[in-house]
Amino acid sequence: MSWLLSRLLAGVTAMLAGGLLGYFVGSSLRAPVLGMLLGAAGAVALLVLLDTIRGMRLIAWLRGTQEADAPRDAGFWGEIGYRVERSIRSRERLAAQEQARLSRFLDAMEASPNGVLMLDVNEQIDWCNSVAAAHFGLDPQRDRLQHITNLVRAPAFVAYLQTGVFKEPVQFPDPRGRGTLSVLVRDYGEGRKLVLSQDITERERADAMRRDFVANVSHEIRTPLTVLSGFIETMASLPLTEVERKRVLLLMSQQTQRMQSLVADLLTLAQLEGSPRPAADRWVAVDKLLRQVEVDARTLSMSRHTLTLTSDDAAQIAGAETELLSAVTNLANNAVRYTPEGGRIDIAWRVLPNGSGEFTVKDTGPGIEREHIARLTERFYRVDGSRSRDTGGTGLGLSIVKHVVQRHGGELSVQSEPGKGSTFRLIFPAARLRYLEPAPDPRRQGEALTAARGSPAETR
Repeated sequence: MSWLLSRLLAGVTAMLAGGLLGYFVGSSLRAPVLGMLLGAAGAVALLVLLDTIRGMRLIAWLRGTQEADAPRDAGFWGEIGYRVERSIRSRERLAAQEQARLSRFLDAMEASPNGVLMLDVNEQIDWCNSVAAAHFGLDPQRDRLQHITNLVRAPAFVAYLQTGVFKEPVQFPDPRGRGTLSVLVRDYGEGRKLVLSQDITERERADAMRRDFVANVSHEIRTPLTVLSGFIETMASLPLTEVERKRVLLLMSQQTQRMQSLVADLLTLAQLEGSPRPAADRWVAVDKLLRQVEVDARTLSMSRHTLTLTSDDAAQIAGAETELLSAVTNLANNAVRYTPEGGRIDIAWRVLPNGSGEFTVKDTGPGIEREHIARLTERFYRVDGSRSRDTGGTGLGLSIVKHVVQRHGGELSVQSEPGKGSTFRLIFPAARLRYLEPAPDPRRQGEALTAARGSPAETR
């Protein structure tokens, strides 16, 4: 009530001052009472005019953007302007804090690896992050306030929304037809819905590969086990001649070796997939690798093929020697197995113009059809399953090669044409190579020394 008392005092003071002034002026004109009344009325009118001007200034500020400070008047209107401005600034700070909090929340949802889409009470799109936009083929700005089922017309998703039972997610192909989406809907607020999407294409593919892997391993092991079981039963129940017994033992030994090779390759794959990448501080000489590969290839070939080995420098590769040897040996042994007798196999190492290094294994075998090349590195994938088993392959060699070269930062390249042979290349980056100066040849040193000194005849 202090503001009311101050205004009453101000009004009374103005009226008294005006009346007193009017009285003196009226006395000089012989109308003191009239002068007193007119003076008091004028003072009050002046006070009201000043009050009105202050009020209009405050109203004008309120009608504006309130970005500038409120009028700094004294008295009642100054107090109102100050308190209104403080209230507005307080609300602006709260609104800015809420906006910042909302922005951080939306940024967090934008950073989510899953799609997040908000629907209003009419199932219209209120907001979505970029992942959800990519999953459903939406434009976050253009498609806002559009009905979701007008844009995402997958029957499974539409039926899922219509049932209103969201305990389990629904799976369906994404609108682009490139994979599979898993979508879960949750109710929030008053009739609003939160749509969470996840691309499960890789998971589905991994599950399928896992199922195929188990099925293939079971199939590969079942065949030699069946053979062994049959031969054991034969030896236990039937009298065999010495020749028959040796033949049965030989076949049993072959099947046992086949299972051992399969288990060894499986263990190698498991070790490659479960261990960290090889360090770049251990160096393996290329010449040493090639010599070991050559010995293995010639032993397997038994002089049935023409085998050449070339290398143009003394390079070293940073990595694991056993892994690199396994990769190159697999390629060389595959070339020997699948190249007919009398064919040619070339194993080479060279440095490419960009500084990277390349192992090449080229053969004159039957070649591979184009549609098979992309799947050669899949586990147990065979272009001709019967021929692979006859040649002793497990179907895991190229998968091992791919893992080894990728662990060393390189890539595997395959070129093949039916009837013209195949070329397999292992390309390693320049960062994993270093080159050593070759040791001087003593014979060349002697020739150079003789040329420098001159012949005996010339010396004379």
